[in-house]
Amino acid sequence: MSITVYVPKDSTAVSLGADDVVSELLQHAAGQIEIIRTGSRGMLWLEPLVEIATPAGRIAYGPVQAHEVKELIAAGMLQAAKHPKCIGKPEEHPFLKTQQRLTFKRVGIVDPTSVADYQKHGGYLGLKQALTMQPAQIVQCVTDSGLRGRGGAAFPTGIKWKTVLEQNQPQKYVTCNADEGDSGTFADRMLMEGDPLTLIEGMTIAALAVEATQGYIYLRVEYPESIVTVREAIAAAYKAGFLGDNIQGSGKRFDLDVRVAAGAYVCGEETSMLQSLEGLRGEVRVRPPLPAIKGLFGKPTIVNNVISLASVPIILEKGAEFYKNYGVGRSMGTIPLQLAGNIKHGGLVERAFGLTLKEAIYDYGGGSASGRPIRCVQVGGPLGAYIPPEQFETAIDYEALSATGALLGHGGIVVFDDTVDMAKMARYAFEFCAVESCGKCTPCRIGSTRGANVIDAMLNGQDYAAQRQLLDELLETMLQGSLCGLGGMTPFPVSSALKYFPEDFKPRQRPQ
Repeated sequence: MSITVYVPKDSTAVSLGADDVVSELLQHAAGQIEIIRTGSRGMLWLEPLVEIATPAGRIAYGPVQAHEVKELIAAGMLQAAKHPKCIGKPEEHPFLKTQQRLTFKRVGIVDPTSVADYQKHGGYLGLKQALTMQPAQIVQCVTDSGLRGRGGAAFPTGIKWKTVLEQNQPQKYVTCNADEGDSGTFADRMLMEGDPLTLIEGMTIAALAVEATQGYIYLRVEYPESIVTVREAIAAAYKAGFLGDNIQGSGKRFDLDVRVAAGAYVCGEETSMLQSLEGLRGEVRVRPPLPAIKGLFGKPTIVNNVISLASVPIILEKGAEFYKNYGVGRSMGTIPLQLAGNIKHGGLVERAFGLTLKEAIYDYGGGSASGRPIRCVQVGGPLGAYIPPEQFETAIDYEALSATGALLGHGGIVVFDDTVDMAKMARYAFEFCAVESCGKCTPCRIGSTRGANVIDAMLNGQDYAAQRQLLDELLETMLQGSLCGLGGMTPFPVSSALKYFPEDFKPRQRPQ
């Protein structure tokens, strides 16, 4: 009887040598093992992670490099023997043990493209329940759960769905914004590579809720492994009768396809994404009308991100009360936090809203990778605010972070130690905006380039006081006058860097 060995095919694991580890396992244990490729558990500093199935559960070893495989097999890895690389049962590791995984509960455990494995671990129970309900009942369940958009806007998902349902149109669409472009974020990718059927199930439930028959996943071109895995999962769902003309004999129809994104950051904005899906240039549309009323091809359209839609199955399975009992205040449910940057234990942490930044950075992340003091963290991607240590006791929820002038965004937390130059980081925000701007509105198109020039002038001591006032005025113009969040959020990192680290902006002679 062969031994089952689990090795991630997640992009992070593959980039660290997981495919080479599989090749070595097959070479040195041919005939003894069956290898199943999974997603990553999210302990990225331990990748590639190799798990051995035993009667008592899986036993993990990591990080395992290809050249170590032969020695590990000789040392009894396939029999789950003790070894310095052995971390025991993954779910009992301190990083995972205290997490509250709802959306990511199957990631790293199941074969991502197997419907049978998905169902074995509780998949499609939410859809089964949804098929017994009327569309308005599904919408009400999602509304009552308190689910808000996990892509960054935090808009109540149920309200968006209700608006689409109320439109009397024969054709409606469900679209998933999987154009995950923020630096330091990877939750969407991990979900799509580790448990894409959760996303597919969530989109199917959304379609039933608003009476839509067609869906599209707008998937980032820079995620080739995700594209392959999601397409394979969609094909498997069709074969098993969970997509198509007659979903599980219900007479309900929903078709789903992948569209590869155009490689533009601005297409992460919902109306730019719809433009791109229509084959047009990715640029922001003026609103109103809202996409829920006039979206893709002018029809009522749900636009949600990966995590929002992937959170829906458990809400339908367990009920709204179950889900809303996680979290605090108006931030209900769980949030997948992504720890990146100068962090000892980078990875994914899913917890109910309410834990503090300090808990995330130190209890899970282990502090800085360099061992130096942490000077700040940036929350919410490249356009998120910088938060200093004196605010690390802030709870991670939408309202608490907003009260400090920050935004949670997509849940990315990027860590910087005390060697960071915050003036350079502020300038980078302008540079990033200039490169990624669609060019449609003047505050973003011109303001981003002008901002970088003003910071240069400040650092070079060119009438510092006047330049400082000009920068403040420029930031206010971008904040109030930009058509979308790209220009409108660029002031967040710049303003926070100026507020908390003014010493870095003192005049100095910059290298030419």
